[in-house]
Formats: sequence, C-alpha cells, structure tokens
Amino acid sequence: MNTTVINNKNEVVLRKASGGSETGITPRIAALREKVLSTRPTVCTERALFYTRVYRENEAEPVIVRRALALERTLKEMTVYIDEGELIVGNQSSAHRAAPIFPEYAVDWLPEEMDELHTRPGDAFYITDTHKKELVEIAAWWKGRVLWDRGRALMTQELRDLQDSAIIKATGNLTSGDAHIAVDFRKILDVGLKGYMDEIGMYHRQLEGTRQEEVKKEWFYRSLSIAMESLSAFILRYAKLARTMAATAHEKERAAELLLIAHNCEVIALEPPRDFYQALQLTYFVQLVLQIESNGHSVSLGRMDQYLYPFYQEDLAAGSLTEGFASELLENTWIKLLSINKIRPWSHTRFSAGGPLYQNVTIGGQTLDGKDAVNRLSFLILRSVGRMKLTQPNLSVRFHRKMDPGFLDECIRVIELGFGMPSFNNDEIVIPGLLDLGVEKPDAMDYSAIGCIEIAVPGKWGYRCTGMSFLNFGRVLLAALRDGMDTESGRVFHKGTGNLEEFKSFREVMEAWDRQVRFFARKTVEIDTAVDTALEELVPDILCSAFVESCIPRGKTIKEGGSKYDFVSGLQVGIANLGNSLAAIKKLVYDEKRITPGELLKALEDDFNGETGEKIRHLLLNFAPKYGNDDDYVDLLLREAYSCFMDEIEKYHTTRHGKGPIGCRYYAGTSSISANVPSGAVVPATPDGRKAYTPLAEGSSPSSGTDLLGPTAVFKSVSKLPTARIMGGVLLNQKLSPATIREESDKRKLASIIRTFFDELKGWHVQYNILSRETLLAAKKNPENYRDLIVRVAGYSAFFTTLSPDTQDDIIARTEHSLNH
Repeated sequence: MNTTVINNKNEVVLRKASGGSETGITPRIAALREKVLSTRPTVCTERALFYTRVYRENEAEPVIVRRALALERTLKEMTVYIDEGELIVGNQSSAHRAAPIFPEYAVDWLPEEMDELHTRPGDAFYITDTHKKELVEIAAWWKGRVLWDRGRALMTQELRDLQDSAIIKATGNLTSGDAHIAVDFRKILDVGLKGYMDEIGMYHRQLEGTRQEEVKKEWFYRSLSIAMESLSAFILRYAKLARTMAATAHEKERAAELLLIAHNCEVIALEPPRDFYQALQLTYFVQLVLQIESNGHSVSLGRMDQYLYPFYQEDLAAGSLTEGFASELLENTWIKLLSINKIRPWSHTRFSAGGPLYQNVTIGGQTLDGKDAVNRLSFLILRSVGRMKLTQPNLSVRFHRKMDPGFLDECIRVIELGFGMPSFNNDEIVIPGLLDLGVEKPDAMDYSAIGCIEIAVPGKWGYRCTGMSFLNFGRVLLAALRDGMDTESGRVFHKGTGNLEEFKSFREVMEAWDRQVRFFARKTVEIDTAVDTALEELVPDILCSAFVESCIPRGKTIKEGGSKYDFVSGLQVGIANLGNSLAAIKKLVYDEKRITPGELLKALEDDFNGETGEKIRHLLLNFAPKYGNDDDYVDLLLREAYSCFMDEIEKYHTTRHGKGPIGCRYYAGTSSISANVPSGAVVPATPDGRKAYTPLAEGSSPSSGTDLLGPTAVFKSVSKLPTARIMGGVLLNQKLSPATIREESDKRKLASIIRTFFDELKGWHVQYNILSRETLLAAKKNPENYRDLIVRVAGYSAFFTTLSPDTQDDIIARTEHSLNH
C-alpha cells in the first residue's frame, strides 16, 4: 500500500510504499503490463498533421526554426492522457502502441503500403480509413520535400544504383533519421530545464549578428528556446491533467497519487528533481520527447544506475522511499518505454524485425576512478527488468574483472528467464579501444551501450556510433570472384583483377577481395556523406542537440559538429560466410584441388542443383573448416579479409571533420540487427555451401549449424577477429537449452565461461537465447499460445510471434549449445 502525506500547500512531503516482491509484480503493474501487451499496434496522425500545418504556415522560416515551431505545436496540442493506476506519465501519441508518422523523412511509401500494413508477415499495424485519407493528403504536400528525396538527389547515379542494387543499403537512414545516442541525463537532473534555458539565453545574448555563422547561431538559439519552453509546457500539461483527474477520482488513494504526479511535474517542468521519483519521471519525459522530435531510433538512457543512484540512496536513507516502491516506479517506466512505437517502410522493417526501438539501459561497469560501479540500484534495475520480461528497455551490463561476483550471478539468473537480457559489453577491451581513439579517460570510463550493443559516451557523442549504411559482404565476395561483376544486377561497379578460373593461387583470390571491398567501403562513405548532408539540411534535431555537450557553446546542432566526439560505423553483414567461403576456396580448390574453379563457379550459378552440384555442396559443407570452431585455418583468414575493409574505412572522415568534434572518423561494426535475413535474400549461393537467397550469418556469430564444438570454441574464434578495431560492436549471439543452466552448478559454469571470454580472450560482447528449438517450433505453429515469448534477434529482443516467418526460421536454425563441450 502506498502512503502519501500532503501538507497544507498541497505539496507532497513524504512517500512510502511496499511495492512489489522479489518474486512478482504488483497488481497495478500487472494490469498496466497486460494493457500494453494486449493493445494491437495502430497508426497516429496527430504529429504528421501538426508538422505539416506548421511547415506550410512558416515556409519563409529557416528549417531549424520551422522544426522548433512544429515541435512546439505538437507538444502543446497533441493528446495527453494518464492511464488508470500509472505512476510514471507521458505518451508519445494519441493511444497506446500507436505509432506516429514523421512525414519530413519519407512519405512515398505511405500511400503505397498503408492498405497492406495489417497483412504484413511481421510487424503489422492497423490503420483507420480516416487516417488513410489524412495520410494521402499529407504525403501529397510533402512529396519532393523530404529527406528521402534530398538524400537521393545528393547521390551520384552510381551511388543510387549501388543503393538500389542492395549491395549497400542506407534505406533506414533516409527514412528514419539518426539517433543512436544517449544524452547527458546526469546534467539534466543536476541543473533542470531552467538551467538549460539560462545557458541558452546567456550564449544567445552574446551574439552580435555581424557574421553569417552568427546568423545561423541566432536561428539555433531561438529554436532551442522554443523547444525547451515547449518541453516544459508539455510536462505542465500532465500536471494540470493529474490535478483535474484527482478532483474526480473515486478512490482517495488514487487521488493522492494523482496529486503527487501533478506535484512532481510542476517541480521538474523547470527545476531540478528533488527525489528519486521526480528524477525518474524527468528522465522518462526527456527520453519520450526526443522520440517525438525525431524518427531516429536507438535513443538510449545511458548509465541509469549511476545518475539515478544519488537520489535513490538519499531517499532510502531519509525513509521517504522503499525499495518496493522504487521497483514499482521502474517497472512502470519499462511499460512506458514499450508503449513507444515506430512504424517503418517494409524495406526498412525487414532490417529491424520485431519493431525494436533499442532503448538501451546500461548498468554495472566502473566508476571514474576504476572501482566497481555496481550498487543497490544496479541490482534493482536488473531484477525489475527480469520480472517484467518485456522487450524494452534493452538491458546491457558492463563487465569488468573486478565486477561483484554476486551481481554476475544475478545476471545469470535473469538470463535464465529466457528473454535475451541482459547482454554484456566488456570494459577490458572497450575502454582501451576508446582511449586509442583519443577519448579522454574520464569519458572512456563513463561509456554506455547504445541501441543494440554499440557504445558511446552519453551526452558527449554525436549520432550513429553505429548504424550507418549496411555493406553486404556476400555480394562483394561474389563480385571479387567474377572480375567485379555483380551477380544480381549484372553490372561491373568496379573492374576486378580477374575471374576465379583465371587465378593461379589463393593469394590472387585475396587480392581480388581486397580490391573489391576497398572500393565498396569507399562507396559506403560516399553514400553516408550524401545522407548526412541531407540530414543536416532538412531534419536538425534541436532538443537532442541541447542535451549533448558543446552544442550550446558552439551554437551548432550535433549534425553540424556540436558534439564533443564524433565516431561512426556502418554495419558489415555476412562476416562468418566470408570466412567460411574463403576457407573453402583455399582448402578445396587450391590446397587439395578437390574442386576446380570452374566447377565451383558453375555450382554457385546453379545453386548446387543436380548431382554434381550436390556433391560439391557436400564437400563445401563437410570438408572445409568453419568459423566458430577455434580453427586458425578459417579464423585467421577471416581476420585478414576483414582487416582489408578496416584498413580502408579508417582512412575516411565524417561530414563533421574540422568543425569541432574529436575524431570524426569511421570504424567497423557487426551489429547488423536482423539485416542478415533480407541481406541474404539478395545473395545467390556462396562458396561456404549456403544456398541462394537464404539468410547470411548474423553479427559476428558463426553461420547457423556450423559451430559444432561448443560455446568455448566459438569464443576463441571470435576473439581472433581484430576486435579492438571493431568499435561499432562485435555482436555475438549464443543459444542455450533451458536445461543447460537449470542447476546452480551450471549457472556457475556459465559465469566462469563468460569471465574467461572477457578476462583472458578479451571478448567484446555476448548475449544469450535460453530457449529450446521445440518451444520455438511450437510458437511458430500456434502463436496464440505464445504471446509473451521473447527471443534475442540480434542486439535486441523481440516478441517471437510478431516476427516474419523467415526471421523466425533464422532464429530456430541457430546452433543450440550445451556447456559440456
């Protein structure tokens, strides 16, 4: 039971609650959880209508001012509501799980796809006829004005052809914008919104307006002021609504809760929060509005157990908060995160199966002086996420060799629940990698996971620490074997060094690969440059820039070079297929000469059909080394081949180079979300024995069914990659049967294996699916019985029954390990 004491000024002065237990959730949380899970996803047009009207009414204004005015209109006029029983408030759209439309990014897909949204094989949405009519009108006005059109116009014809060929994909960037960021929640909670308003005003008053750059700064500060005041007004709308609802509440206890919500909102609308409840509510409001402002995903919450802990600790000591009530507040917040939704074009949806928002919360790690940062709130966040078993937040744990053993044990118990969380990132390699990039040590020690598994320093990093364009390694390899000819388009984008039949040695194969992959690496940067230029011009993010260090003093948005650091990566898809294919060619064609080059090419063209094709595929599958089995023959070949890409990509700079941030360079990344499925769908048969148009390998994980020697062998193979250079993330999925970690001795064994991987092998990341093949097959056959079944897709978890059949099949096919190897 919650107890609320209110003084004669109608201010809450004391708060206590029993909250949930260690083994369950309260009836309140259970009801809220059920509501969000039982609500089918719909489409909301409010934001689209507001933005369209403001843009039409203010065409003479600079884009950044128009965006500020549009955000202001939206936050002041959109539907707001407070659900029965909820303690944390704030909604993204007019209804639960209703995805807003962001017309300024892309609109052509809306009229084309909206009649089929509810029949999608995965990630379906339901839309009313009224909303369809509104979207047709909205799309008509925006046509030719959107990010998609501008980005494509800035590309050369060659770059557009590469994008259309699907060798390189940047669809998500052109239809969804940026994000992949965590803002400075620590400062937000320290100074409050008024502190930001005062800082903006100070720099604004210093402008003289005599230079062009100061004119742009004038627009920037004017926009920041509008946006910050709008955020404050948005919060006050909930305070007003809560007081109105309290006056008519049937239950005295609920009326008191609503008055407390109102009081909290009235405080944090301007001032810094005074306690844990207010700090969590302000954190959620900022997280929410950043996702109303921008269509980019992977907006993350950073090291929540660190910046909220002082409030938590002080309230516990004062007796004004119980652990149970704090847990209930956190659980309510996780439900609110899940209520945020996003609709994507089908072409992008296939790369993000399951509709993830990737709102990452990071716990654990080290303090700035190198001590174990695990605290009581770390445990509470971990347990609350485990109790809720939802897909949001995406929970990450920072591992280091001094980590509290009890905390790692607790992580294993949550992993055993089988919903793919938490994942682990390794301080022992990430922090040195950041230092090598030029990140200052206090900042490197304070990194957090962003989105899937990628990392950045909250409030100091620019956008897209990963998630720029996707490069399909399968298609690049096949072009290398055919003198540069792309198998699907029939085009030669870059003349090769010859055909496989002409190569006299395997070294010539590697030279052909090197030539092709360097060309395509360069082209990814050219495409990124066009996309980034369009993003900077058309969709500058205002509030997000305000909450990132150096943007306000410099008078620049993040995209213009406002952030302290700027490092990005694209995503390379088909890592394991590349290694296995090269090993098969080297061993069976050149070392043992069991297959001729001509026979291999013919078998690939025929998709291994016919008696000869089947024989060749049998050799490729069974007599060539496979990545994931601790075999240097293939592992070191893959390392060499991947290094060719890295050697090239590290030469290039982002569009922010020379404009202020430290870094402004590229690195590699394997966090390819669900892209392995659609990427494989455009790749013919490959020399590893993979059949045409089937999924490529996911992340840095082995190809499904080829890792035969257990999880430790996989760890050893992954550790041979140049992981210190793959700062965009080395994503490793492992799948274990629930029976594998049922006993306490098994849990200790898993903890020991993880410690060995991170301490000795310097592994970058690992995450687990604890689900049996039988359960997954049953869920695919009878989805109505498995509504709550959650799986780890890539660097995120999703409800299994919402995934498309091809993505479900890919997860089912992954190797199921035991700990006994």
